[in-house]
This record gives sequence, C-alpha cells and structure tokens, in this order.
Amino acid sequence: MASMLRYEPQVAVPRLLEIFRRFGLRQTFFVPGWCVEAYPATVEQILAAGHELGHHGYLHMRPNMQSRDQEAESLARGIESLARLSGLRPAGYRAPAYAFSRHTLELLLESGFHYDSSLLGDDQPYLIGNERGNLVELPTDMSLDDWTQYVCIKEFGYMLPIASPARAMEVFRAEFDAAWRHGGLWNAVWHPFVSGRPARAEAFAGLIEYMQDKGDVWFASLGEIAAHVRGLAEKGIWRPRLDQVPYWPQPLQDRELS
Repeated sequence: MASMLRYEPQVAVPRLLEIFRRFGLRQTFFVPGWCVEAYPATVEQILAAGHELGHHGYLHMRPNMQSRDQEAESLARGIESLARLSGLRPAGYRAPAYAFSRHTLELLLESGFHYDSSLLGDDQPYLIGNERGNLVELPTDMSLDDWTQYVCIKEFGYMLPIASPARAMEVFRAEFDAAWRHGGLWNAVWHPFVSGRPARAEAFAGLIEYMQDKGDVWFASLGEIAAHVRGLAEKGIWRPRLDQVPYWPQPLQDRELS
C-alpha cells in the first residue's frame, strides 16, 4: 500500500505534468497538507508548471467523521502547509472523499475560501451559502472520477473490477460529449497514483487531444472558473442558483436513507 501511494509523487505526478505541458493546460491539484510537507519537491514541480494548488484536508480524514474542532484543525493545518510552501493561501477546497460536513461551509467562509468542489448537485456551477455568505460550487460526479473505473484496493474497501483504459475513456468521453452539447461543466476527479499508470496516462492524453480537437472548450483551473462564475453573477449576466447548506441539520442515519 505504501509503495503504491508513493508512486504518485515519485512517478505519476511528473508523468501527468508532462502531459499537461504538452497540451498547454493549467489545472488544479488538490493536495493534502501532509503530502505537501512529505513531498515538497513534487509540489514545487506542480507550482513551477503554473498549476493551482487546492486544499484537500491535512491527513485526508473525512470531515463528516470529525468533530467541528477536529475539522477546523485539519483545515487550518492544510492551509498552513500550502501557504508555507507556495506563499499563497488556497482559494479552493475539495473535501476528502467528498465528505462535506454540516460544518464545512461555515469553516470555509471563516477561512476566506472562494470556492468548493466537493458536491455533486448540478451539471453547472452554482452557489452554496448560509446567512454569513456563499461560495461558488464547482460540482462533479462519480462518473467523472477515475476511482470508479480503476480502483481495486482491499485496504480502502474497494474491490471493483478494473476497467481497461479504453472502457474508462468511453465513460469519460460520453460525459464530455454531453457536457459539450449542453454547455455544461466537465469537472473530472483523477488521482495521479490511479490514472498516472502508463496505459491510463496514454489514454488520458488521447482524451485531451480529442477534447481540444472538438473545439469550443475552455480548459481552465477551477480557480479561474470560480472567478469567472463570480464575475458573471456580480455583473448580473448570469444568476447561478443558491443552495442553503447544510441541507439538513442532523446527519442522516443509514436506516433513514433506505
């Protein structure tokens, strides 16, 4: 397990950075604070290539399994790690395992974040807020996550059949084509230690080439997209919907979901 995870900073990230360089893309890397401290040279490569660093917890603990104080500590430690290395406070956040808690929005607003990308509630950007303010939400979906295609790891509780890169790209391309037709947001979540393996990385590069050849696509970091959405909203050009968060004041028990 440890060797598989170390494959990410030592092999996979440099490989993916080269693909992004080849296609002239600037993307967003969500990095846990501990990883910033453990692999600073890798994170410096990400920054040197012009990519955005986003917050992804400190030890990748699920916020909805933490107390408010524990979540606040994880958030603060992650901010400190990212800011110390990059000189900038992160603008964006993605909750580890998408596990946005009933405290997360409040903590993000208190910490000065501009956007979140943890929720799955639309095909377009929207806003999430409370009485204290709001953030731009840049949603994704499990169909855009490489985890559901490739991960077979007993220690993580995932024993899925591993898809071929061609099959995985079929899913990603179908979602991209639909987003292109409807003018939507295609926000993929790909883990370097998963998608950075050679055959998958080659297929990933082929998908980027397909997307660029199709045309009429804006490739941007999530920070750039969030700033664009906020600008449109402030000028009254577009009014994204606003979801009040949390949706429900208490955690739902499994029996209430069945």
